[in-house]
Amino acid sequence: MSNTSAEYDSVIAVCRQLYINKMKDYGSAWRILRLPSLTDQIFIKAQRIRSLQENEVRKVDEDETGEFIGIINYSIMALIQLDKGVADQPDLNVDEAIALYDEKVALTKTLMEAKNHDYGEAWRDMRVSSLTDLILQKLLRVKQIEDNKGKTLVSEGIDANYQDMINYAVFALILMKKI
Repeated sequence: MSNTSAEYDSVIAVCRQLYINKMKDYGSAWRILRLPSLTDQIFIKAQRIRSLQENEVRKVDEDETGEFIGIINYSIMALIQLDKGVADQPDLNVDEAIALYDEKVALTKTLMEAKNHDYGEAWRDMRVSSLTDLILQKLLRVKQIEDNKGKTLVSEGIDANYQDMINYAVFALILMKKI
């Protein structure tokens, strides 16, 4: 699993750098987004990935890489929003935003390592399309939980679903060997 840890860190480093660059360009404007808006942004990216995987013709010359990176970064933003709540105005400087990003990544990686141990790295034998479908399934679960005002009877919470989406997207990028 040490190879998985290094590959994971490599993918996250690319995502983190994009997050930092966008923070420098736009500030923390994303802090005004309500959770369902972030969920919908992730949903759009996952739907685009599925469309790219299913369609033989592409009208925009891009692969899924950027969309998986977007899923990772928007999911981390959603985890931050869950903790901090929605802001009326951008309220984080770059250093604060990076610290929060790193905190959420560390928790999510720890979850990945525990599950990866228990599942025996089964994801390595999966197709990227299956990981895409699992992300879409998690998104539909999150949307339902949001519609239920966050209440669940027996299910894990929204945060666990976002963490799973991050980990599935990282696995997809590792399998695609694009990063």
